[in-house]
Amino acid sequence: MRRRILPGFGLGLGYTLAYLGLVVLLPLAALAWKASGLGAAELWRLLAAPRTLAALKLSFGGALLAASVNALAGLLVAWVLVRYRFPGRRLFDALIDLPFALPTAVAGIALTTLYAPNGWLGGWLGTFGIKVAYTPLGVLLAMVFVGFPFVVRTLQPVLESLERDVEEAAESLGARRRQVFVRVILPLLLPTLLTGFALALARAVGEYGSVIFIAGNLPSYSEIAPLLIVQKLEQFDYAGAAALGTAMLLASFALLLAVTLLQRWSHRWAEPAR
Repeated sequence: MRRRILPGFGLGLGYTLAYLGLVVLLPLAALAWKASGLGAAELWRLLAAPRTLAALKLSFGGALLAASVNALAGLLVAWVLVRYRFPGRRLFDALIDLPFALPTAVAGIALTTLYAPNGWLGGWLGTFGIKVAYTPLGVLLAMVFVGFPFVVRTLQPVLESLERDVEEAAESLGARRRQVFVRVILPLLLPTLLTGFALALARAVGEYGSVIFIAGNLPSYSEIAPLLIVQKLEQFDYAGAAALGTAMLLASFALLLAVTLLQRWSHRWAEPAR
């Protein structure tokens, strides 16, 4: 009998479903069950409150904008690190992982120190009328900071594996560099770029530690949804915290589902370029 390194389909599927059920589905079901204790009327009142809507708008709107910025900047940085050799390249490459290793609270304190009105960069920006700390712009900056490495590290292996022969063939046929990038390289990178976008988006939506220090936490202005959940927990309003968590869960699932569908379309778009 042929022995397999991995277990058979039945056993492997059983382990997979059991693991996902215990680690992912069961806690999420408990969250939804706790939120249902509020009742429909109280749940609607909580979610429709202006303060809640403003916090959700800032969390998801800021996360979408931060992930978009990271997708563009991450693509450029990954391209430079893979395609070019320059002094200090290894140091810059190592610095990309700094947000992974840095505690989020430390990142928030560092960003606040830099961009506060009396900070090194905040004071200089203030002369131009730009205020970063304690505003939604500060929230966006913190979200960009924590999500940036996901895009770069997702794109780098794919860029390294791309064959230069296809680009050279397109150039030999008279294609310009812009045409080569848009019609040859970008279709191959788009599925991976969307994966990095989704990871950066997910990290930014749930980010707490680095945001609360620089946000200022002003209700209906620079207050994020995770902070509202923490405040509900501190007030022993567990059902309210669960309701807000469930709302964020459903909204996050809808966004990630949309990104997944976009990825499937991008795979079909990339087929002619392969």
